[in-house]
Amino acid sequence: QVQAVESGGGLVQAGGSLRLSCTVSGLVFANVNIGWFRQAPGKEREGVACIDWGGSIETYADFVEGRFAISKHNANNTVYLQMNNLKPEDTAMYYCVPVAFFGTRGLRVPDSNAWGQGTQVTVSS
Repeated sequence: QVQAVESGGGLVQAGGSLRLSCTVSGLVFANVNIGWFRQAPGKEREGVACIDWGGSIETYADFVEGRFAISKHNANNTVYLQMNNLKPEDTAMYYCVPVAFFGTRGLRVPDSNAWGQGTQVTVSS
């Protein structure tokens, strides 16, 4: 069974940084694209960033505005999301999951059974 596990969230002040980690079990990690998604209270889940299976093609949602960086490390089966200059509107539960596509299509929320519990990011003003 494919299962994603996220970690690294927390409470930070506006302008601060966090690094989220994602591991996925139950598949050959090196062969899959991975996406990061987030969901704020009362809002729909949305794509944040995605990366291709080889870790060389990164795609970001427009609201990222150069503040985040996604990276994929197949040697340790981990995808990171480095988030800098965080804003209060970044407050959300963050999830990672394998996605079928990379590029902008990879930012579409997939219909997946591999969603994990997520990791909470809270940014105070």
